[in-house]
Amino acid sequence: MDFSYALTPFLAWLVAGITKFVINSIKSRQLAFGLIGYGGLPSNHSAIVSSMAALIALKEGIDHPAFGVAITLAFIVTLDANSLRRQVGKHAVAINKLSATTTDHQLLRERMGHTRIEIAAGILVGIAVSATVMEVYDQWVTSG
Repeated sequence: MDFSYALTPFLAWLVAGITKFVINSIKSRQLAFGLIGYGGLPSNHSAIVSSMAALIALKEGIDHPAFGVAITLAFIVTLDANSLRRQVGKHAVAINKLSATTTDHQLLRERMGHTRIEIAAGILVGIAVSATVMEVYDQWVTSG
């Protein structure tokens, strides 16, 4: 049974999350536990979907129907991260400013979407993880 299809997106999420935490911690000069979540470099969502698309391309080829499905999903996720979720973040900023006078209002999360650079970094992480998994998994299968 080939577990690389389940392992790859999990590892892409983990690598992107750890990388984002380290970058945010360096930027804020403290452990950035409060900055864990949506937004930031690299994009976790882009890393996850691109890792699966890349793994399918490497294992099955780009002419396989599963690659078409994976690349379509990757486009939807990355477009959503750059457009809709960024707009939600901008709305949260405006709402937080408007409701600053109320004392019982819980602030909305303002970091929601991703810039194109954050998305591109996520895609690179996803591709690198899938290539690494492919290499390590193939060596493990052929040696065992």
